[in-house]
Amino acid sequence: MNPETERSQRHRALLRRFEPVIHYTNGEHFFPTDVDTYVQEASLWVLRLDEQPDCLIPEEKLTLEKLAEPRPEILGAVTYIKFIKPLDVAALASYRLKQIGRSLLHKKDQNIFRAGLGRLARVGYSSRFVDALFSLSLLARGRVPGDAGAAAALVYKKMQVEHEHYCYYGRVIHQSSWVVLQYWFFYVFNNWRSGFFGVNDHESDWEMINIYLSGSETSEPKPEWIAYASHDFSGDDLRRRWDDPEAQKVGEHPVIYAGAGSHASYFSKGEYLAEMELPFLVPLVRLMDKVQIILKRKPDQERNTSGKKGSSFNVFRIPFVDYARGDGLSIGEGQEKSWDEPNLIEPAPPWVKNYHGLWGFFARDPISGENAPAGPRYNRDGSVRRVWYDPVGWAGLDKVPPPDRVPEVINQRQVELETERKTISREIEQKQERLFDLGVEINSMRDQPHLKANYQKCQTEITTLSTELSTLRAHLAEDEAIMEALEQYTERIRRGEREPARAHIQRAHHPETATENRFGRMAEVWAAASISLMIIGFVALVIFWRRYLIFGLVALVSLIVFIEAGFRRQLSSLITSLTTGLAIVAALVLLFEFFWEIVVMAVLVAGGYMLWENLRELWA
Repeated sequence: MNPETERSQRHRALLRRFEPVIHYTNGEHFFPTDVDTYVQEASLWVLRLDEQPDCLIPEEKLTLEKLAEPRPEILGAVTYIKFIKPLDVAALASYRLKQIGRSLLHKKDQNIFRAGLGRLARVGYSSRFVDALFSLSLLARGRVPGDAGAAAALVYKKMQVEHEHYCYYGRVIHQSSWVVLQYWFFYVFNNWRSGFFGVNDHESDWEMINIYLSGSETSEPKPEWIAYASHDFSGDDLRRRWDDPEAQKVGEHPVIYAGAGSHASYFSKGEYLAEMELPFLVPLVRLMDKVQIILKRKPDQERNTSGKKGSSFNVFRIPFVDYARGDGLSIGEGQEKSWDEPNLIEPAPPWVKNYHGLWGFFARDPISGENAPAGPRYNRDGSVRRVWYDPVGWAGLDKVPPPDRVPEVINQRQVELETERKTISREIEQKQERLFDLGVEINSMRDQPHLKANYQKCQTEITTLSTELSTLRAHLAEDEAIMEALEQYTERIRRGEREPARAHIQRAHHPETATENRFGRMAEVWAAASISLMIIGFVALVIFWRRYLIFGLVALVSLIVFIEAGFRRQLSSLITSLTTGLAIVAALVLLFEFFWEIVVMAVLVAGGYMLWENLRELWA
């Protein structure tokens, strides 16, 4: 057996040993499949600047080999795959009627999705207003046609009838003493918006997870960390330690709860209330985040590793719910469906390495939400994904050595610190001796007027040396403190202790609890209708009571605020806030009206207090 074949077999065995178990939500239509079948059903297109889309390779002619062929294009051109054709009116109506019929007749059918508590009832009025603007923007920007999800579901169902299979693409990468198992899952469609009230739809979807092993090619690998790609999370927040209770497993197989339609990966099942950040609102998002931190007064409160909800929602992000209930189809070890043999993409095959275009329809969406993604190696702009070339840094593990290397790293750092300590100590001794000499010298010149210039020069050098000595001694003290900390850390390692499993998490993502989802049907109806009622009320004011527009707007906003607080059971908090606000306004009015009287009184009180303190000291 040649070395390359042996290496491939070893990598496949590793991938099979730790391959994940994925639980989906009722109503999910798309599951991980192979790209070969997808490409055979698709065509290849290019959109050049100021031109109509041009079909490069028609349906039934496209293959992975043709996809990987070099294809020079002009700057700004977008190459993309087109998977499905729009349904005609009759086909779409037939599909929708069948879906409605199944929903009514088979209420427990695992292919039927029921949203439950609406996402808008879970967020505040401001967030709902921004969400309404985002929904309206779909009318102006590029979007995937409404029947695309239905057409994709029909084509995918046909593909599965012909050959039912569930597969993933795997890589085994060695980086920074870690062995990284990378699992890529390809879906023919992301119907998050049309199927599950999410943010976007797009043809094709690439999702992935990483498992980080300590060990080498020859030693027995040991799993240490798992990292799941999940919407707006990055770095340390993506990963959980292997022994973290949240990182569920079936034997050695980590468990994923996939978001319905979005296919994002979660560690726990449930419904996740999260936010999407729009590029053009980034400055406002950052400003609001800073304001929230200041209002909390303790930035550490942003750090949330418990099961409780984290920081308040930012009104300039789009709220959404990702349903990862895990009550639908399951794939993996011991589940109703099993994985096919792993498809290795390391080293990268030509279709991964050479094709830089999109893996689905290019909707010309300026914020890219409805545009298809690029392949596993590339971003939409053609740059290489960080998770591809730096999987360790992507999950924030570039600062974390594997456990078997920790003693070596500690010892190396202790040697460096000890060498640095000796160097600094010698420098301190030399400068201290020089400072002694200068001290004697300057004392000898105090009563020698003719040595004034030498005296001043000596004084300057003494000041400089004193500052340098102080800095060196502070540096030495820091090094000694670090050495002590390293010694204590070494002792903890010897005793088999480890740092808390969740110490690295800055922003934990947890599904909402039943207590948080406490709003009733009326609250949901109000949440759905409140923005429209606000707009209708504004129009009515403009048409019928324009002379009283300002007062009318104040009354309208006040009414909506009170209704909102009532539905959210926050009337007492609202009244407290209003009382506090009115008290502050009253205080400001008094300060404005009696400013100089207040200043004079404050000065008299301050003078009297100082007089009393001084006299009390004399009498003591």
